[in-house]
Amino acid sequence: MKTICIVGLVFVLAAGIVSAETPRFRGPEGDGKFVATGLLREWPEGGPSIAWVADGLGDGYSSAAVSDGVIYVSGMTPDQMGHLYVYDLEGNRTKQITYGPETQEDWAPGPRATPTIDGNRAYLLSGPGVLYAIDIEAGSVLWQVDILSRFNGENITWKLAESLLLDGDNIICTPGGTEGVVVALDKMTGETVWAMTELHDSASYCAPTVFTHNDRRILVTMTATNVLGMDADTGALLWHHGHTTDYDIHAVTPLYHEGVLYYTSGYGSGGGVLALSLDGEAVIEKWRDTSLDCQHHGVVLVDGYLYGTAHRRPGMVCLELETGREMWQSRDVTQGNTVYADGMLYVYEGPRLGRVTLIKPSPEGLDVRGQLMVTEGTERHWPHPTIAHGMLLIRRGDALIAYDISAG
Repeated sequence: MKTICIVGLVFVLAAGIVSAETPRFRGPEGDGKFVATGLLREWPEGGPSIAWVADGLGDGYSSAAVSDGVIYVSGMTPDQMGHLYVYDLEGNRTKQITYGPETQEDWAPGPRATPTIDGNRAYLLSGPGVLYAIDIEAGSVLWQVDILSRFNGENITWKLAESLLLDGDNIICTPGGTEGVVVALDKMTGETVWAMTELHDSASYCAPTVFTHNDRRILVTMTATNVLGMDADTGALLWHHGHTTDYDIHAVTPLYHEGVLYYTSGYGSGGGVLALSLDGEAVIEKWRDTSLDCQHHGVVLVDGYLYGTAHRRPGMVCLELETGREMWQSRDVTQGNTVYADGMLYVYEGPRLGRVTLIKPSPEGLDVRGQLMVTEGTERHWPHPTIAHGMLLIRRGDALIAYDISAG
């Protein structure tokens, strides 16, 4: 188990380039948008070069989190223990912190969630349902809470996969239990701050989000059969909107924009837009759609248009947020994780294809500006990409691969 440096790089913060880090899953706001700039708008034949490959992560599907020039990713070794791996920007491993047992099923072993970083602390939810607070400098677990036991919940089919939300002094998670469907824990102690019990529903695979609507902070997530809206400070249930899909897989974080909320799921169920009341205490369905039935691959909103990949009829889809009108659909890009940075979309197509497609977003049609094949690493192409410090970071099984996408 070692780090293999393929191309030595010195990352320089040049004029027009912003490294823009992401201490959590799918960008600093959890909406699939990374704020790094100074990136390539077109790729050469075969795609950008590999900067380095860090292997020895073991099994798992964690994306990379990046904070203060440090990269964090989790994995499970053959002893079935989960580890938080810490790397510098050149791909050198600086720490390996053991936190506890991880998901052991042969069909998808290892951690599912991406670490959430807060200064010298990392927060991570294991597949078996234990929430860990880790002291990064000391390399040890500060506290841990079995959220299924504390809140009387049962694990779900493919095990808990929630990337935790840090909201001020609270860590938000979804046990789906009778003593707490969604809960807030004190980030310093792990003690319960509040637990939402007004509605009973199992957990799903969604990462929660908080947004401000007319000066009111609202927490939103998806459980097994609902989209939920809660008061972010008290956990009080404001509203719920029923939405079902096969296997209860709701894994796409809803997107808020100017008074409306977009949600979607796979297996042909699709999603739609909910319009919030002025006080945020009620929602009305504005439109429904089944063409963009995104399974667990994320959707991005750019200039009033939604971009993502469909599940039942795999392909890239563009919808108009205002009306739900389908602008286009293309089979030239298959089902894949979709993120955005510096004016471009990145779609990591999997689980078996392993192709990353660079796309210029446009409601006029698919505009491909480059492709690369992910050949390093092992197993399925499932984790979501991360973009920071001029690098496209791809986790594939045992390896984290850094591609140099800086235009500097």
